[in-house]
Amino acid sequence: MSFFLVLWFALSVMCDVCGQLCFKLGADRLPSGRSPIGIARAVLSSPWLVTGLCVYAVETIVWTKILAEVPLSIAFPIASLNFLGVTLASATILRERVGRPQWLGAWLVTFGVAIVAGSV
Repeated sequence: MSFFLVLWFALSVMCDVCGQLCFKLGADRLPSGRSPIGIARAVLSSPWLVTGLCVYAVETIVWTKILAEVPLSIAFPIASLNFLGVTLASATILRERVGRPQWLGAWLVTFGVAIVAGSV
């Protein structure tokens, strides 16, 4: 796998992690008990959620670039590194409690990614 392709994958995973953080921060601030239209308005007026959507728009472009060069059967497992990234960000940035089973699962996914990436 070329160096630039590794950078594209890293950017994709970083966008995914950042997007998830933005969604979580925005979702935590949404008012409860609203109608679907009220929720849609709240989502569209939330800076965190709008930022998350913009980050995902960038990630879509990056992901399309990756898929133009790598088979989906290889790209998708590598993109699963976001499991470890989101778990790490949840623990460090959001200060969420992450238990041993969650860490074990995230690391098992990461080891699986290493196996798939090694076949490229």
